[in-house]
Amino acid sequence: QLQASGGGLVQAGGSLRLSCAASGGIFSFMALNWYRQAPGKQRELVAGISTFGSTNYAESVRGRFTISRDNAKNTMYLQMNNLKPEDTAVYYCNVDRIGTVARDYWGQGTLVTVSS
Repeated sequence: QLQASGGGLVQAGGSLRLSCAASGGIFSFMALNWYRQAPGKQRELVAGISTFGSTNYAESVRGRFTISRDNAKNTMYLQMNNLKPEDTAVYYCNVDRIGTVARDYWGQGTLVTVSS
């Protein structure tokens, strides 16, 4: 089970930190991602972090967003800085792999609204 939190309303240029708490599995074995879906658009991958801590980012957020994980707290984070109105979306956490086994688990989403 995945529980996302931390969304809200922020002005352009501001920051937010999203959290995703996981339960029901061995967190350290999970490959994790943040996706987002803006109104009228398809869901897109924002950032991912492997079990080893290697990260990848969408070009649109690279240098502004940082994904991280705390295996002791079973929690993943997305630090979002210098937010732009185009970052407005519902943000979802996702597990796409546990160990060597592919999975596709989703949290309920948290809304981020960036005003100009």
